[in-house]
Amino acid sequence: MKRDVLIIGGGAIGLHAAYFLIRSGRRVAIFDQGTIGTGSSDGNAGHIVPSHIVPLAAPGVISTALKWLLDSNNSPFGLAVRLHPSYLSWLLRFALSCSHKNVQRSLPALKWLGVMSANLFAQIIAQEGFACNYQPSGVLFLYQTEAGLQAGRHEADLLLQHNLPAEVLSRDAVRQREPLVRPEVIGGVHFLTDASLHPGRYLQALKERVYALGAEGFEGMWVTDLEAQNDRIRRVRTDRGDFEAETVVLAAGAWTPFLARSLGLHLPIQPARGYSLTVTAPGTMPRQALLLGERRVAVTPMGDVLRFTGRLEVGQMSMTPDPRWLSAIERAVREYIYMDERLEIRQTWAGLRPVTPDGVPIIGFSPRHANLIIAAGHAMLGLSLGPGTGKVVADLANGVPLDFDLSPFRVDFRARKG
Repeated sequence: MKRDVLIIGGGAIGLHAAYFLIRSGRRVAIFDQGTIGTGSSDGNAGHIVPSHIVPLAAPGVISTALKWLLDSNNSPFGLAVRLHPSYLSWLLRFALSCSHKNVQRSLPALKWLGVMSANLFAQIIAQEGFACNYQPSGVLFLYQTEAGLQAGRHEADLLLQHNLPAEVLSRDAVRQREPLVRPEVIGGVHFLTDASLHPGRYLQALKERVYALGAEGFEGMWVTDLEAQNDRIRRVRTDRGDFEAETVVLAAGAWTPFLARSLGLHLPIQPARGYSLTVTAPGTMPRQALLLGERRVAVTPMGDVLRFTGRLEVGQMSMTPDPRWLSAIERAVREYIYMDERLEIRQTWAGLRPVTPDGVPIIGFSPRHANLIIAAGHAMLGLSLGPGTGKVVADLANGVPLDFDLSPFRVDFRARKG
């Protein structure tokens, strides 16, 4: 049976694309190799961060990353050692992208997509009545060093230049906002446009709503190949048979480049493993979402649980968490805020973040295929940019003109034809 729209990938991007496509009147089927709404989407920090307008590839990142690599016990960054040509090419392209030129090119696009996504989150949650511990109270960054606080001030100034409010806080002002901070914290920045939620509960509610609206879901299904004829995808091959569709959306996260390769498209996306540790809510919870500046660890209250999230390991395809780094994340939290001596662990998690060398996601039609839309490469912002990306995918599929130049996200800008 031929489908209308077939979405490969049931994470934050795929589910939001399904939601907006169905709302526009399209019939949708979702394929996922695991359980839709879980995988690398439900264990993240749950931060909605339109404040994150600077791409991952920015000036100073290389020197900072090299310094972190020397810290074998607490580093928020790791790098796999591999000699595969595509991996080495990606590393070189990432290094070349760490420039002011890349920031200037990427920043307006990331701001547009981030702000649109934040607004859509608020609309969806209100309209659908999702119970997901949504807190639109901003994210508070905490700093223990003058260098860290100065970097926070610089970022706040940059946001204010782009009409995104951020408030720099003194030591005392930080304690008024968050009484749990330790004396070592010397200041902070409150990014007021940000929000947080429980990603697992949100995505489960979105999945149920998409199903209720008529979507088909195929879980535990492996897509093995995409077959093209002329300029169109004619067949999607899976371990359960072949499928056809008018439009195919490829939103498979870190697995996207493997599927695209069967079409001769070499998308510059590398996996980057991240970690989270979820514990039963301690006796005293943080008032809002936090980010521990120097350690790059997120702390998110989610109702009856508290989640700590951190670490970025480029080139790691494994989703098995390393206990060493889970312990390092918990140590970092205890350096910044007071916590109960013993915490009841609910979940340990590792997920894959698909990272492009310039730090900008790939969103748009394939340069070779008129009915294939690619939406991948969102790095740590897959959840945060999910609604906006899903809306763009739906508009592209329906031929609706966009109110923004999509060229910074353009597939053929960074996809090498082969």
